[in-house]
Amino acid sequence: MRIHVPECETTQALLEPAMPEWSVATTGHQTGGRGRLGRTWVDEPGTSLLVSVLLKPPRDPAELTLVAGVAVAQVVERAIGRPAQIKWPNDVLVDGAKVSGGIAELRDGAVVLGIGLNVNQTTHTSLKTIDGQERELEPLLDDLLATLRARYDDWLVNGLPHDEIAARDFLRGKRISVNGLEGEVVGIRPDGRLELDTGVVDSGSVEVVRDAGVA
Repeated sequence: MRIHVPECETTQALLEPAMPEWSVATTGHQTGGRGRLGRTWVDEPGTSLLVSVLLKPPRDPAELTLVAGVAVAQVVERAIGRPAQIKWPNDVLVDGAKVSGGIAELRDGAVVLGIGLNVNQTTHTSLKTIDGQERELEPLLDDLLATLRARYDDWLVNGLPHDEIAARDFLRGKRISVNGLEGEVVGIRPDGRLELDTGVVDSGSVEVVRDAGVA
């Protein structure tokens, strides 16, 4: 089942928990697009993939933003022939610049997973600003949905694809501040949590951070 509207506040609002799993909502332009922590997602009409997918996972949905991150990274890599990075917990970057973000919202036992991918934008980093190529959105959407389903099915059986996540880990070795902690990122654990070396030896220098992957 797919719902498409030319414009809406956000594709997240077009899906309801009672709909079948893998219902999809897309739009050409969001007037109120948002990312994690209430951040604004800005798009130029008709230039981005703006999609939400309804999922009903039988176990911890907090890992879904990383599952989606791997799927998007693979799609981006196939499209531009260059490596993509994952910035924990939900962004995809190329050469350190963000091209995609995701958000997962829990609703009555279901999860609405939203993904935005800059394809033909010119005012923000996009696939086009990286390689100068204009792309049709529908083939990319088909690739994204097929890849997401494959990654999701694999996650249900095998858990997070830690090797693929670790290979694309943008934050590893960087010093950051998150959830009131500051330190150097050790890496993303197999359970999706972030290991941070705070340097505070007395209390154990490595802290484990689990950002709320589902809003």
